[in-house]
Amino acid sequence: MNPVNDTELLLVEDNPQDLELARRALRKVHLGDRIHVARDGEEACDFIFCEGAHRNRNSLSHLKLIVLDLKLPKVAGVEVLRRIKGDPRTRTIPVVVLTSSQEPSDIMECYGFGVNSFIVKPVDIDRFSEVVQELGLYWLRLNHSPKSEELT
Repeated sequence: MNPVNDTELLLVEDNPQDLELARRALRKVHLGDRIHVARDGEEACDFIFCEGAHRNRNSLSHLKLIVLDLKLPKVAGVEVLRRIKGDPRTRTIPVVVLTSSQEPSDIMECYGFGVNSFIVKPVDIDRFSEVVQELGLYWLRLNHSPKSEELT
């Protein structure tokens, strides 16, 4: 089993503390074994679209959730979202924006591109962990999305 091809969740986060908190929270609810991390928007796009260092990754079908920060180096999170939702191969993958931004323009822009959920990162560490656990459990255990091959 190739763990990159069996990834269920792509966590796109450039802040090392938030990244570690999120990973720990997901492991706590037994969702930590099939996570891939991208630390900037370019790496996220390469992973999602099987380009660059991930050109040998052969499947989008296992990717069930993308948790996306907006303020990313190289390629902004909103551009990553635009690419995901603009491509028929990835359009149905749920994308949850998890960001520190509370700007109404960011919220509107993300929903305009088709984000599935927009969550403002809680400042409190315990609440942050709870939010990540809840979103992971909902999107990976409860939600049912069509697989990309069902859409073709």
